[in-house]
Amino acid sequence: MYIKKFEIRWSDLDANRHLANSAFINFMSHTRMSFLTEAGFGQKTLSHYNLGPIVFYEHVYYFKEIFAGEPVTVSLELAGMSEDGMFFEFIHKIYDHNGKNCASCEMMGSWIDLESRQLTTLPKELFDKLDHTPKSSDFRILTKEDTRKFGKRPQDLSPEVFDQL
Repeated sequence: MYIKKFEIRWSDLDANRHLANSAFINFMSHTRMSFLTEAGFGQKTLSHYNLGPIVFYEHVYYFKEIFAGEPVTVSLELAGMSEDGMFFEFIHKIYDHNGKNCASCEMMGSWIDLESRQLTTLPKELFDKLDHTPKSSDFRILTKEDTRKFGKRPQDLSPEVFDQL
């Protein structure tokens, strides 16, 4: 399991004086990017392959409040990956200073070719690095169908409605 520790800053709190939901998301995102950088997916490597990571969704489940003055630890495990490395899913858990699990997050993403702006597979070198990531106990092989398992699709405004705005 990959872990990263964070100090709670004043700006991480919301009007209820506990950790804001946006801070949870930021800590998890920072943990992912730190992990990817340390795993060989730094800016130089991603630039070489013209790749960027994208997020399809982040589902956060909150269990317990976190307050100022209490550092947090964020974990990362690989919960799933497609056979070509195009799709991946990370599980994050946020623990308080006593090791209590205060939140959990399921995050699914992919890789985008920054020139074509299309989803793409990972080169073998990067696939092998991601494949060696600590895996969750329920790790699974992902398919394209997993990216749409919640049935969400875009719903555009009609031109008539849009023009009235």
